[in-house]
Amino acid sequence: MPKLSIRDLDLEGKRVFVRVDFNVPFSATGEITDDTRVRQTLPTLEYALGRGARLILASHLGRPKGKPNPKMSLAPVAGHLGKLLNRAVAFASDCVGPPADEAAGGLRNGEVLLIENLRFHPEEEANDSEFSRQLASLGELYVNDAFGSAHRAHASTAGMTRFFPQAATGFLMEKELNYLTQATSSPVRPFVALLGGAKVSDKIEVIENLLPIVDVLLIGGAMAYTFMRAVGQSTGKSLVEEDKIDLARRVLVLAQARNYRLQLPIDHLIAEKLDAASPTRAVDGAKAPIPDDHLGVDIGPKTIELYSKEIAQAKTVLWNGPMGVFEIEPFAQGTLAIAQALASFGGTSIVGGGDSLAALAAAGVEDKITHVSTGGGASLEFLAGKKLPGVEVLTDK
Repeated sequence: MPKLSIRDLDLEGKRVFVRVDFNVPFSATGEITDDTRVRQTLPTLEYALGRGARLILASHLGRPKGKPNPKMSLAPVAGHLGKLLNRAVAFASDCVGPPADEAAGGLRNGEVLLIENLRFHPEEEANDSEFSRQLASLGELYVNDAFGSAHRAHASTAGMTRFFPQAATGFLMEKELNYLTQATSSPVRPFVALLGGAKVSDKIEVIENLLPIVDVLLIGGAMAYTFMRAVGQSTGKSLVEEDKIDLARRVLVLAQARNYRLQLPIDHLIAEKLDAASPTRAVDGAKAPIPDDHLGVDIGPKTIELYSKEIAQAKTVLWNGPMGVFEIEPFAQGTLAIAQALASFGGTSIVGGGDSLAALAAAGVEDKITHVSTGGGASLEFLAGKKLPGVEVLTDK
């Protein structure tokens, strides 16, 4: 996906509007609890500053429903970013109007401005043309480094690009697109995809799009139980999307007819309830059905071994979604084992999704993964074969 890059722009002395994703979590006391999204943007910002750009940064934070909300102000992020960049980061109390216009107009080479939460205005999510024009008037060049918002056709991700002759990617956006495009169009084989999570409905389009591409598709998480019901297996009290059983059956029939390898768990860890104190045991999926008074909470040890072996033999692995109820420690072993297998297999590993990222952190292997995606929803839509509005508007090379 050859899009124009920030490398292709003459930045010196220019006001560069950079759409970033600073939608970070805060504690009850107002502290940033995870600054990953901020740190992931640093290479783009440092590159631009090193070339004399005047940076105007814009992001959303939370869901303020189109109204100012002090709890969702980006002001604390400006201070935190200043420490990471080791330079002052100015803050404008609004993203349009006099506060933003004056702050942006007063920037000098190598200076940084963060404007207030874009979603304090309903026009942002409505992709309003006049609001887009106001945002665009702040800068002379446009760069999008917010892959996590690329699946939204909002004013800052799509609408305002019409007011610039060119729209370029930042390094983070470029990296995301490169890895995901390679995985879905020209992966180094064997290519293994591992999909988990709770709902088939969240991943069905991804499954259908990846089946013809991958060498094997491994299924885990609660969505496996919907597939199990589709083939007539007992699932006890496990989470099943009753209205998606026919859809899961259709996918399985398609996989069999076209000789696609789609692998369901061969055993399961079960418990009587979702409680860390609830006793667990493993049952063989084919020989011992899940009892009516139990539910599946994780993949079993035989499945862990099988999936780890598939990963070990691969050259490219894509993982999205946990293998079990990962947030409850006794039910996290399958997810953690997959994280360890991914860290040690030696090929290209691509991981996306909040729970998958939490698993990498818990296993202490984030630095051993080739690419960790910052955009859960955006990466899922990309993997489902959909066009991302925030990518489509960027200038082709």
